[in-house]
Parts: sequence; C-alpha cells; structure tokens
Amino acid sequence: MDTISVLTLRLAEIFGLYMIVIGVGGLASPARWRAVMDDLNRSPGLVAALGFAVFAVGGTLVLIHSVWTDPLACLVSLIGYVALIEGATLLAVPGPLIRIGHWSIGFIRIWAGIALILGLILFLAGLTGRATISV
Repeated sequence: MDTISVLTLRLAEIFGLYMIVIGVGGLASPARWRAVMDDLNRSPGLVAALGFAVFAVGGTLVLIHSVWTDPLACLVSLIGYVALIEGATLLAVPGPLIRIGHWSIGFIRIWAGIALILGLILFLAGLTGRATISV
C-alpha cells in the first residue's frame, strides 16, 4: 500500500501490534477483561487516570498525524481522533462510556476477533507499505 509518509507506516505497525495483542488477550482470557470493566466501574480514580492517559496519547497522535491523503493515513489519523475523544469522554462524562463498555463485554470474543483481524491488516500494511514522501 502506498501512503504519503513513513510515520503513517510506523504508526500503522504499532497500532496493528497493539490490536493483535489486545485481540489475543481477549480471546485467551475474556474473564480478565470483565474484571477490568468491573474495576473501572468501582474506581473513579482509575477512570480519571485512564482518561488522562488516553487523552494524552490521542492528543499527541492528532498533533503529529492528522493526515487525510490515503486510506491508511486516514485510518491512522482516525485512531488518534477516536483516542482523543474517548479520553475526553472518560475525563468529562465517563458514565455513558463505562456503560457501553460493560454492555459490549458480553461480546468480548467478537470484539477480540475484530481487533485481531484489524490489527493484522494494519501491521501488515505498515510492514509492506511504501512511503511516497518521507515526511
């Protein structure tokens, strides 16, 4: 896949690797993810710390990679914006997001499979892609 920048390729690789690990973890130990959601439900401090970390990562990604030139760059940029919005939501009004997370945990194997497939696609796109401009 051709993209505009080497940064897009490297971010696709790391996002892909992250999603592969999350997918494998969800398939191997779904009970652990249920426990994580239970912990988040009980601990406002943990939610705030997670929200800060996700907001910081999302904000950094938006600052360094807001590129909408090709499909891979758009996907990488979208991941950054989703992280920024998720972090802001966890900091400002975490209740609805926590409820959605609790509801979706019933489908953990499906979400894990989706994460694994998307992770493989992103990782391989990053590894095999070619940057047309090294920005």
